[in-house]
Amino acid sequence: MEQIPILAPAAVLVLWSLVVLLWMTATRFPAFAKAGLKIGEAEPGSRYADVESIMPAKVNWKSHNYTHLMEQPTIFYAVVMVLALAGAGSGINVGFAWGYVAIRIVHSIWQGTVNIIAVRVALFTLSTLFLWVLAINAVRATLL
Repeated sequence: MEQIPILAPAAVLVLWSLVVLLWMTATRFPAFAKAGLKIGEAEPGSRYADVESIMPAKVNWKSHNYTHLMEQPTIFYAVVMVLALAGAGSGINVGFAWGYVAIRIVHSIWQGTVNIIAVRVALFTLSTLFLWVLAINAVRATLL
C-alpha cells in the first residue's frame, strides 16, 4: 500500500492526545486523593466539572488541554483526510500539517505547565493559521 505522507502528522497528533490523556490522569487521581475524594464514593453521574473548582489549577490545566485536543484538531483530521483522498497529501501540505502538529504539542506543554495566556493564545492563533492554509488547500484540491 502506498504511503500518504500527510497521514503521519495526524497519527502523531492522535498519539500526542493519548499522551496528554495519561498526563491528565497521572495528575488528576493524586489530586483527588489529596482532596479526600474517593472515586468509589462519588455520586452516580458525577463529572470532573463537579469537583474542578476544588482541584489545583495546574491539575485543571492538563484537563483543559485534553479537552482542547478533542476540539479544533477534529477539523485538522478531517482536512488531512480530504487532502489525502484528493491526492494532495504531500509537498507543502505535509509541511503545514507537521507545523500544525508541532505547534499544538508546544501549546499542550505550555498550557499544562506554565499557562501564561498571552503565549497560549499566540500559539493557538499560529496553529489556526496553519489549519486555515490546509483547509483552503483542501477546498482547492477538491473543487479546482
